Amino acid sequence: MVLIRDLTIQGVQMVLVLLLAPLFTGFVRKVKARLLRRRGPPLAQPYFDLVRLMRKDVVLADSASWLFRVIPYLVFAATWVAASLVPTFRTGLLFSWSADLIAIAALLGSGRFFLALAGLDVGTSFGGIGSSREAMIASLAEPAMIMIVFTLALIAGSTQLSTMSAFMASPAVGLRVSLALALIALIMVAIAENGRIPIDNPATHLELTMVHEAMVLEYSGRHLAVIELASSLQLLLYVSLIACVFAPWGLAPAGADLLAHSLGLAAWLGKLFVAGTLLAAFETATAKMRVFRVSAFLGGAFMLGILGVLLLFVSRGGLR
Repeated sequence: MVLIRDLTIQGVQMVLVLLLAPLFTGFVRKVKARLLRRRGPPLAQPYFDLVRLMRKDVVLADSASWLFRVIPYLVFAATWVAASLVPTFRTGLLFSWSADLIAIAALLGSGRFFLALAGLDVGTSFGGIGSSREAMIASLAEPAMIMIVFTLALIAGSTQLSTMSAFMASPAVGLRVSLALALIALIMVAIAENGRIPIDNPATHLELTMVHEAMVLEYSGRHLAVIELASSLQLLLYVSLIACVFAPWGLAPAGADLLAHSLGLAAWLGKLFVAGTLLAAFETATAKMRVFRVSAFLGGAFMLGILGVLLLFVSRGGLR
């Protein structure tokens, strides 16, 4: 009976992240439009776009290989699995033993690798530009992510997300400068990984600036719909990850009743609302930076992660 309940809750989370990802993307777009004094698209516009793309025929380039056809599903599967492992409204999920920060980073890295490979497969100049820029961003973002993982693991004593969120919610965590540095660094990495302003503008198709759009420029139909859904899932994943680690309030513990799960779900939706509003306000007030300044941006995230680790070692006498 317990196994069936845990399977049900895990399945509910997988379905929730899949259904709410386009809605969260639509919410961010709507808030940005309101801040710019525009009416903006409806909240359900991402769903309409996905349905429209699914109805269209797939157009493939003559130079596209079989890998070009398979990569959208590989990227979607890796992103969906990673998003399903992050505790959203409850800790101690059935597959929480595999909800490791390093495993999640590896899943996202594999999806990024295949997407860059798809940009190179067709052989277009835009795909090559987007893949090279994506590789540059990944080579700078992944070391910063590893340092963030080290900082959080040294504080919580584990890289497992349920254990980490339980520790962060306890009074034992206290006020730590290293946590603030890790939070800022993780936000910077999340912005870069999702191609948001100031790193990339997801609403533009200008060939001199686009990164993600350049890699998927040759996709159409259901392939493009799967990639767009994976992109929305990745944005929701990072927001849920930040909320799980740095704002674990309201998460239902393992074995909790229905009321606790309902409160946890309401708390998660509230965190998504706040995060989406802040993201829209930040992108409205910030301009896109030049490509050669991305290294300085992510280099700052890497230095914040290193500084957080060094502060922990110094506080524990590890550098005497």
